[in-house]
Amino acid sequence: MDKKTIGYWATTGLLSFAMLGSAGGKLTQAEPLVESMEHLGYPLYLMTILGVWYLGAAVALMIPGMGRLKEWAYAGIVFAMTGAFASHLAAGDAVADSAPTLVLLAVAVTSYVLRPESRRVFSAGAPQ
Repeated sequence: MDKKTIGYWATTGLLSFAMLGSAGGKLTQAEPLVESMEHLGYPLYLMTILGVWYLGAAVALMIPGMGRLKEWAYAGIVFAMTGAFASHLAAGDAVADSAPTLVLLAVAVTSYVLRPESRRVFSAGAPQ
């Protein structure tokens, strides 16, 4: 395996693991996440919706094939992380307290950029 492939699998594995962990916390209504959602002013039922979406994204990123589904998973993660960052800032949280969302965003972008041709919707040079 070359460095690009190792980087892809390292970032994708980390991202999927983080999404699975977050999904688990949201689906089980973990107390720190409940407190965070209440602090942000969101209804608690949103935790279930996000938990299901995060679980789906983690699975989509790890299974072979399904390039278009992977594109949607990456897009959803970007929307969720940028939305979470903006929500924390709007609630008056310090940028440093919101940093984990930016770290996951950076990991998602890195995974997306490093993905091999076999995990892309369109291959380089193919008509789109």
